[in-house]
Amino acid sequence: MTISISIEPPRQADVEALLAAGTVFAHSLYPEENSFLLSTDELEGSGVFVYVARDEGGTACGMAALVPLDSDATPPVSTAELKRLFVHADARGRGVAGRLLDRIEADAAGRGIRSLALETGPLQHAAMALYRGRGYEQVELFGQYVGEEFSVCFAKSL
Repeated sequence: MTISISIEPPRQADVEALLAAGTVFAHSLYPEENSFLLSTDELEGSGVFVYVARDEGGTACGMAALVPLDSDATPPVSTAELKRLFVHADARGRGVAGRLLDRIEADAAGRGIRSLALETGPLQHAAMALYRGRGYEQVELFGQYVGEEFSVCFAKSL
């Protein structure tokens, strides 16, 4: 499968369809009140980069976002959070998530970001295996996830 990855605005029909599918998937596993999914409006926020993976036909098949964690910090942001990583069911098992991570990690390092953090859920075994296999280590819950029973956090130095 040939995949291209680019930074794109989230307010596109096929990207919003991925967001909707990701939301349905998350809510099938966890209560909505334990959901930390960013909305399209939040993904359009300052400093947020939305990465879209497209197949050879140009169809959006995966996405993720890079969000600064310490946006008011001086010196500039050193840690960012990976959010909304989702691959359409038809494209899973084809390396799309890994390609998204490769691109995001390279771009983040190029922007001077020294570490990436993320939150996932304890029932997302494939996601946790992916992160561990790519050098992410499980860390204490951080930020808004502290005290959340359905959150598992990971981080990686770049």
